[in-house]
Amino acid sequence: MSRFAHPAGDRHAEMLPHERPPLAPADLNRINPAIWPRTSARTDGTLTVGGVDVRDLARDHGTPLYVLDEDDVRSRMRDYATAFADSDVHYAGKAFLCKEIVRWLQDEGLGLDVASGGELAVALSVGFPPERITMHGNNKSVAELTRALEAGVGHIVVDSYEEITRLGYLAEQRGLRPKVMIRVTTGVEAHTHEFIATAHDDQKFGLSLNTGAAAEAVRRILALPQLELVGLHSHIGSQIVDTAGFEVAARRLATLLVQIKDEHGVVLPELDLGGGYGIAYVEGEEAPDIKELADGLREIVTKVCVDAGLPVPRLTVEPGRTIVGPGGITLYQVGTVKDVEGLRTYVSIDGGMSDNVRTALYGAEYTAVLASRESQAEPMLSRLVGKHCESGDIIVRDFHLPADLAPGDLIAVASTGAYCRSLASNYNYLPRPAVVAVSGGVARVIVQGETEDDLLRGQL
Repeated sequence: MSRFAHPAGDRHAEMLPHERPPLAPADLNRINPAIWPRTSARTDGTLTVGGVDVRDLARDHGTPLYVLDEDDVRSRMRDYATAFADSDVHYAGKAFLCKEIVRWLQDEGLGLDVASGGELAVALSVGFPPERITMHGNNKSVAELTRALEAGVGHIVVDSYEEITRLGYLAEQRGLRPKVMIRVTTGVEAHTHEFIATAHDDQKFGLSLNTGAAAEAVRRILALPQLELVGLHSHIGSQIVDTAGFEVAARRLATLLVQIKDEHGVVLPELDLGGGYGIAYVEGEEAPDIKELADGLREIVTKVCVDAGLPVPRLTVEPGRTIVGPGGITLYQVGTVKDVEGLRTYVSIDGGMSDNVRTALYGAEYTAVLASRESQAEPMLSRLVGKHCESGDIIVRDFHLPADLAPGDLIAVASTGAYCRSLASNYNYLPRPAVVAVSGGVARVIVQGETEDDLLRGQL
């Protein structure tokens, strides 16, 4: 059973906003430490992060603006490094990657997962140790595999028969013998959105355990002396808040490890259970404790391997969202406030689905507050919407803001450090916002915001 099982939300989260207990004005000003960055506070009524006033951030860098609490992110990296001291922690770069994040990872001693040649290029550009990089992807190109080989990445996770052949050929050409893992689809159904559940058989990732494809991949790799098979990889989904699915996946992977030992006399030394650990986005949600997570996963792997008569392999985990997600907020300026009588008030901000598509894509939920001041006005049922030409351009579907909200006010949305910038687009030709890191009262740009010139560059 789970060591840290907790529902995705409490009973209030399942109610419609008008059915929930009434809110007091003070509730609207609250900064819940379970949801907001660790250095967040109300200072003279204004939201501050990393000791920086959001009004100063908006004045100096404009809005929309991604704000990343450096101390929060680094502290979570250290939490993982400590909790998994006898294992390997590889940050899942797809959550959010830039040169500065890679530098933080190097400082804090973590590894890195990349899923494309572009992500690999970011890591190599700042001298990140290639042996601490794992290369993922269900359709790695020849160019991507070649670059990974020549850079000397630590592991390549193979995803298909074609890739095994392709990688073997490229390795032989260069006289190299890369370490590889097999991505195994274990048939575990994570309790998450269809588009972020990744271990059932009917999807694009991995080689099925149930059909025998994973076992056949083992045979093909072991037949190629230019590839070194070192372990199995599994990823069961995203925004997962208990260990039950990991336990089932580990047990199923153990059956394959036993089969490999019996059929080939080979004992694989590594096991990668992926990532996907959840964070708190709204009231009532609770993220897993990292130490309890580490202890729980270690206990699971040890028990299933002992039960199967196997030596315990070295464990790898791949957190992404839990490292960078809680430390990020997005700052917007209110443009219009439109009351739809009898329903709710539509609050339009100067960004939208181009800087956060998760609500439209997954039905994600968020917490937002009036950030530029405190208010004692009564709660107003609101919907935070963007400026795009789409009725589905929604950031927060149903929540409360103060009734005296006005154009020019600043709204902050919590827990946007993961996937928002990574999935950002130029829909309706909106430039992607800057990313600013804050720490010790100082703000510095780590990713420049785009301009109209950037949008037009490359057009003939």
